[in-house]
Amino acid sequence: MGYRVVVVGATGNVGREMLNVLAEREFPADEIAAVASGRSQGTEVEYGETGRRFKCQNIEHFDFTGWDIALFAAGSGPAKEYAPKAAAAGCVVIDNSSYYRMDPDVPLIVPEVNPDAIDGYKARNIIANPNCSTAQMVVALKPLHDAATITRVVVSTYQSVSGAGKPGMDELFEQSRAIFVGDQVSVNKFTKQIAFNVIPHIDVFLDDGSTKEEWKMVVETKKILDPKIKVVATCVRVPVFVGHSEAINIEFANEIGAEQAQDILREAPGVMLIDKREDGGYVTPIECVGDGATYVSRVREDSTVENGLVLWCVSDNLRKGAALNAVQIAELLGRRHLKKG
Repeated sequence: MGYRVVVVGATGNVGREMLNVLAEREFPADEIAAVASGRSQGTEVEYGETGRRFKCQNIEHFDFTGWDIALFAAGSGPAKEYAPKAAAAGCVVIDNSSYYRMDPDVPLIVPEVNPDAIDGYKARNIIANPNCSTAQMVVALKPLHDAATITRVVVSTYQSVSGAGKPGMDELFEQSRAIFVGDQVSVNKFTKQIAFNVIPHIDVFLDDGSTKEEWKMVVETKKILDPKIKVVATCVRVPVFVGHSEAINIEFANEIGAEQAQDILREAPGVMLIDKREDGGYVTPIECVGDGATYVSRVREDSTVENGLVLWCVSDNLRKGAALNAVQIAELLGRRHLKKG
């Protein structure tokens, strides 16, 4: 006997990827419903490569009663309105938006990092999925923190346009095409031209000069990993379609060398260490697309601080940064709390 699973926002980039991941991982679902806004009602979405297709139902009229798990990939607005309704109907919500992440009654989960925190889901029947850039970083940091206790993290991100949804991907494509054929470049989704450029601005600016994306990385890392860790982030949008990259400087309370860190990361869950000190001996975003691993490369010691390391981290933001992590949360929930059969 399997689960009845709802995918909310099934026509978006992350929603479609959730359906792909559910199919690939053979998640034990007896029934799946694809749900979206009224304008997408009737749109067909594919269930991975199974050949099965689902017609999207209108979320305004969808009854969550009798459904076990709802994977929300529809943004903060629909999450605010419909997640409590689903939760009240007895359906556990796993939400990919930022709306519930810092709610003290909602666990924020990366299964490889803080699986025990999922036990708190019963307070609201809602579980939050972290920001894509946070998710991959904490997967890489967790085993190192366990070994030598991280005190400070300085991270610069290189985030793909798919993090801004389909409009972001379309804008990169259209601007690139326009440049090649000599047409005028149109800027709509981003604040400046993204093709052949980088933009040090993701989400809105806050009073202290940081952006909300940077703030998310700080507070989410503390909630997931350790509130005592000091974190500062600079988040940059780059002209890459899929795959986020991060350059991470880490300071530790205890001594840890590069070779020891490599040995730890080589065995860490969710991490794939590709670290050869030669041409091409590292992973770039284009190589991680479609994969669920968090790739780590260029591990080296930072001579400017005591007990410091530097590393390069790459992951498919639509997978580990969103859809895969949500499905892994659903799997963890099933093992610990919603056992069937």
